Amino acid sequence: MATASMTDKYSDTPKASLKTTEDKSDEKSGKKLTVLESHGYTIGKTIGAGSYATVKIAKSDRHDCQVAVKIVSKFQAPGDYLKKFLPREIEVVKGLKHPNLIRFLQAIETTHRVYIIMEYAQCGSLLDAIRRDTFIDEFRSRRWFRQLLEAVAYCHERGVVHRDVKCENVLMDRNLNIKLSDFGFARGQMKPKNGIAPLSETFCGSYAYASPEILKGVAYLPQLSDVWSMGVQVQNKVTFPKEPNVSQACRSLISRILVPQRIRLDIDRVRNDIWLSLSLVDAQTSTTDVLKDVSVVRDARNTALKRSSGTFKGAKKHSTAIGARIIDVRSSNFNVLDENNNRYRRNFK
Repeated sequence: MATASMTDKYSDTPKASLKTTEDKSDEKSGKKLTVLESHGYTIGKTIGAGSYATVKIAKSDRHDCQVAVKIVSKFQAPGDYLKKFLPREIEVVKGLKHPNLIRFLQAIETTHRVYIIMEYAQCGSLLDAIRRDTFIDEFRSRRWFRQLLEAVAYCHERGVVHRDVKCENVLMDRNLNIKLSDFGFARGQMKPKNGIAPLSETFCGSYAYASPEILKGVAYLPQLSDVWSMGVQVQNKVTFPKEPNVSQACRSLISRILVPQRIRLDIDRVRNDIWLSLSLVDAQTSTTDVLKDVSVVRDARNTALKRSSGTFKGAKKHSTAIGARIIDVRSSNFNVLDENNNRYRRNFK
């Protein structure tokens, strides 16, 4: 299987009908093109590496821009990953197109490797921003959380659950817009059918962002698990300072997300929360920027206090709106760790 057999199946762009002048000159000089070069990609520096995959920047002649290339070694990757989870990831992402999702461009398979070509996010990850600025002020947090929320809601509406929403997987483009990436643990076809919401028993993700039901090893609603992970993110962004100044509206939202599954807000209720309805403020690029008080925040505090005064008095008040019977959805056994040994996948036999 020396040819790029996955190209026709997964390519998101038309094939080039003519060879470039550079290709012809390479042939005349006897220089053998690499697989990526033959598809119009010139590989650059490495920007990420794991136990069996590497991510590099490349210049794309076809797309006339820089792209990210994820290179998966068939010799180092687990068999189940190559046969089931990698094809699932590609199948999921090629059907998703949203301004806050990293766009899939093409997949190429050779005898030794699989290459996944994606949109390149120039400004790194949300984790990089937190490390650089020490903390993210509430105005930027709201903007980025809103964008992340729209990306995850878009996926859920199409029956796709991400299952590994974390700061490392939230990337940023040159305009500091959020781009959710890495659908390695994602699963499609998770829409309720005939009023039945499927559960997941694939306990995957990252420990720091995993919901209590995943850590307990009980069947769970993956959509609500994604909501929990997003709640951890917004908490991380606004509470990093020693003395965080967080509005009551923000505190109220976090307190209704980071709760047991049965009383956790679903994604529609999060989208309609008072904190996200506050006036948009331009994103800051440095913690040295001067913050101006916004009068609407004071009103939001009072409104949020009234709304949240009975948050934990009754489970029904903040229960999910799914209201459906549950069926059991089992996945095959699979275990994988990333370079920091903080990702996991565990299944019951």
